[in-house]
Amino acid sequence: MFNTTNRYGLVAIVLHWIMAVMIFGLFALGWYMVDLTYYDKLYKTLPFVHKSVGVLFALLLIFRLLWRMINITPNFEQSLASWEKMAARIAHMALYILMILIAASGYLISTANGASIAVFDLFQLPAIITGLPDQEDISGLVHKYLAYALMGLALLHAGAALKHHYIDKDNTLRKMFGVTSPSSIAPGEQR
Repeated sequence: MFNTTNRYGLVAIVLHWIMAVMIFGLFALGWYMVDLTYYDKLYKTLPFVHKSVGVLFALLLIFRLLWRMINITPNFEQSLASWEKMAARIAHMALYILMILIAASGYLISTANGASIAVFDLFQLPAIITGLPDQEDISGLVHKYLAYALMGLALLHAGAALKHHYIDKDNTLRKMFGVTSPSSIAPGEQR
């Protein structure tokens, strides 16, 4: 369940992969739905799904941040240069900041007119901040450009993980699948 110095725990792994799928899915859905016309069958359905999944994503993000605060973070591989460790810290911080800002701007878009957000008709997220000047338009631009930035950084993140796996042949990517090579297991720790 919990992280160790050598690998991520089950909760962190599941959160990482579910949220990765959600990020790419929300981006693809957002990309597609902005070109829908009023007469398209999916004109109302896809924004409803996008908002609902976005709210669920935001709730998972809050849980993930809390989980991260009460867990240790696995150590970097010893083979990493100091600049790689610093780049990884900056990239992870940037990913979290982008996710928070994208969720907040999405909320501001959806609640600009004072309406709450229906989350799959399970519950309503109330509109707390409304009536800011050009709230919907400005939030929409922020949401869009930050989503592009998140996609770029997520692809860089994935590329770095693949580089570590296939070129450096270290445990960086294996840690996020819950497995490590036997040489990286600390004495007394089980796989």
